[in-house]
Amino acid sequence: MKILFRTIMILLSLLPGLALASADAPADSAVPSTVERLRQTQVLRVGYGSAEPFSFTTSSGDIVGYSIDLCKAMAVEIRQMLALPALDIQYVFRTPANRLQLLNDGSIDIECNASTNTPERRKAAAFSPPHFFTQTRFVSLAKNNIRTLEDLRGKSVSVVLGTVNIGEILQASRERKLGLVSVPVQEVREAFDLVSTGKASAFAMDDILLYNLIARSGRPEDYRVGDDPLSEPAAYGFMTRVNDTEFAGLVADALKQVYGSPQMREIYDKWFMRPIGDGHYTLNMPMSARLKDSLGLKD
Repeated sequence: MKILFRTIMILLSLLPGLALASADAPADSAVPSTVERLRQTQVLRVGYGSAEPFSFTTSSGDIVGYSIDLCKAMAVEIRQMLALPALDIQYVFRTPANRLQLLNDGSIDIECNASTNTPERRKAAAFSPPHFFTQTRFVSLAKNNIRTLEDLRGKSVSVVLGTVNIGEILQASRERKLGLVSVPVQEVREAFDLVSTGKASAFAMDDILLYNLIARSGRPEDYRVGDDPLSEPAAYGFMTRVNDTEFAGLVADALKQVYGSPQMREIYDKWFMRPIGDGHYTLNMPMSARLKDSLGLKD
């Protein structure tokens, strides 16, 4: 039964790859030009998620986050560039598993969250200039003393469907013959809770999302982020439809204005250097040299 369970879990964890393969086809030509639709409707449809501090819903129902603030500032620039009398934002919730589908069927115009820019994903979506850099790591309960991948041998690891982290942890398991059992779920918080309750030994995810979950837990001393990174540093970007080059160019130009303005540092500090999550915790994470260089900022 244990072997059967492991096989089922591995097959389930491969579902995001299958979904991405089906999304590799170019966006449907029936989906009109985003710029044309913006001129007609003056509404920008923004995909958001539940990945603090990038995009999430507060206890009072507000949709907020670092990515949301950047996309709001971007929308102001786009309105001016297109000389629109107004440009409202309509928020559409998306999950890691359905984000590409919603993007390419026209349900959303842009995804403003924390999606890693990879060669495979660029077959299905266009990416804006980076707004953050991250690496895949794993978190576990400190009391279990799991520091390295070798310490995870034969243990269970929760993963989120539709993320690149699945392939990275499975690759590490194959290469090192670790025999890991993957436990796929739909949302980041759900995967973290499996570790908190002892139902999974570790959770493999982008390090910034792990650090945020640990900080907001109220008991950061209960958790340990592993010493072994599972990936090289990778960029987060906002996704637009792969064949909608006019809108992708407009987004890039608008973000260039935002990134080069004083509000860029203000937005970053708001989410990474000041209290967030209803003021309950602070990440205390200064902007990295890599991100400063990408944004063209100087100290």
